[in-house]
Amino acid sequence: MNARALDTNVLVLNRFYMAVRVVNVRRAMTLLYRECAEVIDNDDGTYISHNFESWCELSHLAALDKQPDEDYLKAVDFEIKVPRIVRLTRFDRMPVQSVRFNRRNLFARDEYRCQYCGKAEPLNKLSLDHVVPRSHGGATTWENIVCSCVRCNSRKGGRTPQQARMKLLTKPAKPRFNPLMTQSVDDPRYESWKTFLQTS
Repeated sequence: MNARALDTNVLVLNRFYMAVRVVNVRRAMTLLYRECAEVIDNDDGTYISHNFESWCELSHLAALDKQPDEDYLKAVDFEIKVPRIVRLTRFDRMPVQSVRFNRRNLFARDEYRCQYCGKAEPLNKLSLDHVVPRSHGGATTWENIVCSCVRCNSRKGGRTPQQARMKLLTKPAKPRFNPLMTQSVDDPRYESWKTFLQTS
C-alpha cells in the first residue's frame, strides 16, 4: 500500500449527508468493505454512491488515466482509488458539535507548526507543550496546550514562555469546528468536501 495514500483523510457523512468526522484511509476502507459505508464520488458535479464492489470496478477504469489529485492503494493484483468521502449507511445521529480533544486535532489546529518558532515539521519532529507547565498548575486543555517542535520544547523545559523568554505566535483556543475538516478544504484533493462542510 502507498504510504502517502494511507496518510490522507476521508470525510465521513451520516445517512443524512451531514459531515460527522474525519477518519484515516484504513478506517474508511474497513467501513466500506464491511458494508457499513458507501463511497460518495463527485463525477462532474454529480455525487454518485458506490459500494465496495462498484468502487473497485470504477477504480480499475480510473487507474488507466490517473489524475494528479488521486491516490491509489496497491493490492496484490489490483489498485483501488482512495475515496475522499464516505457515507455511513447505519448512522443517522446528528454530528457532535464539540471538537474532541486529542493529539491529532491539536496538531491540525496549529497546522503542524511550532507555536514558538513557527516552523512546520513532520509529525515525528513535533510534540505538545503545556504553555503553563503542569508543575506550575497548568491544565491539559485546548487553552493551555500548543504544538511545539522538539527543539523549542526542550529549550522551554518546565518553564512558562515568559520565564524561558519565548513568545507564543498565537493564543491557544478551543476550535469551533473540527480542525481536520477545516484545514483539509484548502487542499485540492479535498475540493469535494466543501459541499458538505458549508452547513457544518
